[in-house]
Amino acid sequence: MCIASSGVIIEKRGHKADVDFGGNVIEAEAGLTPCEVGDRVLVHAGCIIQKLTETEAEEMDEIMRLIDDL
Repeated sequence: MCIASSGVIIEKRGHKADVDFGGNVIEAEAGLTPCEVGDRVLVHAGCIIQKLTETEAEEMDEIMRLIDDL
């Protein structure tokens, strides 16, 4: 099963962005959806697929914590 994760864009260069996932930074494709530095985003398979509100990102983070606790 594949899962998308939420992170924060810390740098953007054209259609590429560095996304921070709690200290783990990856480069992601940023050309699929409008986004800017500081945005919370959903990343799947190396691509930013959705911009998240702060509430959505916090809810997702909590769900992931609950799954980790199982």
